[in-house]
Amino acid sequence: MVNHPQVQGFPPVARRDASLLILGSMPGQASLQAQAYYAHPRNTFWRILSDVLDFPVDLAYVKRLEILQANGIALWDVLASCHRPGSLDADIDDATLVVNDFVDFLQQHPHIDCICFNGAKAESSWRKRVQPLLGSTQALKLLRLPSTSPAHAGMPYETKRALWADALAQRSG
Repeated sequence: MVNHPQVQGFPPVARRDASLLILGSMPGQASLQAQAYYAHPRNTFWRILSDVLDFPVDLAYVKRLEILQANGIALWDVLASCHRPGSLDADIDDATLVVNDFVDFLQQHPHIDCICFNGAKAESSWRKRVQPLLGSTQALKLLRLPSTSPAHAGMPYETKRALWADALAQRSG
């Protein structure tokens, strides 16, 4: 068996009163280098969130995180670690996936009732690796959204923005 180096994700950004959780799959290389979620300059995540929540997109990273949390939004990734050469979700080696501890996270954040997946890989990893651990007692609304990654450029920005805006309207509070 070949031992590939594992890429390590980030800790969650969440207040205890969060009601909506946005999950990516795993930070890409630009994000890992910057130690910041969605740091690739062509990733539309922060542009969309700034449009929807009405804050300047060029705010300091820590201020953007504060605004998300003040709006009841938590941010994390499905995967704690994996082997992935490059930044594409398609390059993630499924045999190396380690998921984050959502059983504990959801117990610590009891108001989360909606999870928005930033792309298909986040959703499929959740459904295969996390959902079975939670069982049927976890009543969560699960929404897959179009990826904000520059690799998913086929959908117009305004369409992505509208879908994300509708999903973020699901948060309670």
